[in-house]
Amino acid sequence: MTFFARLDGYLVRRPVAIALLSLLFLYRLAFGLCSEFWFIDEKQIYLIGLKFFTTGRWPYFGPDLVLKGHERIYQIPGALQGLLVGLPFHVLPIPEAPFVLLNLLSFGALVLLAWYGWRRVPALPRWLVFGLALTLPWTLHYSTRVVNPSYVLAGSVLFFVGAAEALVFPDSPLLPEPLADALMGMGLLWVLQLHMSWTLLLPFAAAALVLRARRGDGLRALGAFATGAAATGSLLVPTLVVYGLPSAANTGIAVRFNPINARDLLSVIAKVLSFASYEMPRFMGPDNRQRLAWALSDLRVTPFAGLTLAVGLLQPIVMLLLWLRRAESAPGWRRMKWLMMATLLLTWGAFLFTVREPWALTFYLVFPVAFLYSLYCYAFFLKGERWLAFAAVVLVAGLVANTALAARNYRERSLYRDRGLVVRAIAERDHTVLGTRRPGTFY
Repeated sequence: MTFFARLDGYLVRRPVAIALLSLLFLYRLAFGLCSEFWFIDEKQIYLIGLKFFTTGRWPYFGPDLVLKGHERIYQIPGALQGLLVGLPFHVLPIPEAPFVLLNLLSFGALVLLAWYGWRRVPALPRWLVFGLALTLPWTLHYSTRVVNPSYVLAGSVLFFVGAAEALVFPDSPLLPEPLADALMGMGLLWVLQLHMSWTLLLPFAAAALVLRARRGDGLRALGAFATGAAATGSLLVPTLVVYGLPSAANTGIAVRFNPINARDLLSVIAKVLSFASYEMPRFMGPDNRQRLAWALSDLRVTPFAGLTLAVGLLQPIVMLLLWLRRAESAPGWRRMKWLMMATLLLTWGAFLFTVREPWALTFYLVFPVAFLYSLYCYAFFLKGERWLAFAAVVLVAGLVANTALAARNYRERSLYRDRGLVVRAIAERDHTVLGTRRPGTFY
């Protein structure tokens, strides 16, 4: 038995697996606590929950929608965001409380996605699949810190695991069909209250339900989907009752034909595939000069950062080229690659009908598709001891590079730059001690 086969067998033992997963959870929690806190978007999301805690007022609306050229601030309807940030203070009234719940949610979602991916691509070892899911740059930087795209991940994983069952694996399900369909509905109404990118999920949901109907399960699937949607969508009801549909639908202002975004097809493809890669530059600094300065600032980190950067640049290219492969790396390859293609085209097409620019953050919710697709791609060539050893080295290099970034952020950008201010806001039950919500918001 080879070294990596023995390693995988050892890691599957329950006490060892629980210990390692616990350490990874604590690492991700610490990473989130070291991340950006004081930037306006992060601070405003935190304030929504803090306001709910300090005032006791129901959070009828969630994240703000700030549009270039519009003076008015629009808000996404629904109480989910305010409850996710605010309820943890009632359990533990300390500044770190919302981070704990967020990381429990994102960690659980990523473990589910990793388990699902490993079951679908069993040729890959468990340590690699779970290691990637829990330590890729995007899942570290945008599902551990308190900002609304971080919360999107949990809903998008539920949705796309359910959608994959219907669209890619209808004949070999891992989940009971009613559960898979309920997860789609639950995930859709979860994301709807957190980010405008929820509209991207509608075509996938429609296609999944149509496929169920063609197989004679349409009514049952629709009922399960509606049940799941009601579980999270119920938090929209108070907003609709108090403010009515026109106010609840105020974010429709972002919808407008915008053909100039058609030029960004290649950019969108690269960004979507980069979700499942070691894309480091955007997290290292705002421009190449600052990124290079950071990479060279500590020669102990430089080799790890260099390797991670190189791999991160190659991964999207390899994934794109492997789409042309006809031979299967694992069952479901053909349907999975068409799901990936549909995701790329729908994401690009969606930006033809919005005033927003196609920033990667605005469609982070498609990460689960990119991740599952990447596993199929890796299964083509990650075979043998040498390739697996290389993969292990990349995992370690990514951890070292991202940990170094976390150390920098801890000093410059984290909650701990002025934790006392948040402690005071909680103790005095006055969210304005930390800051005020944007002018003109509903909540």
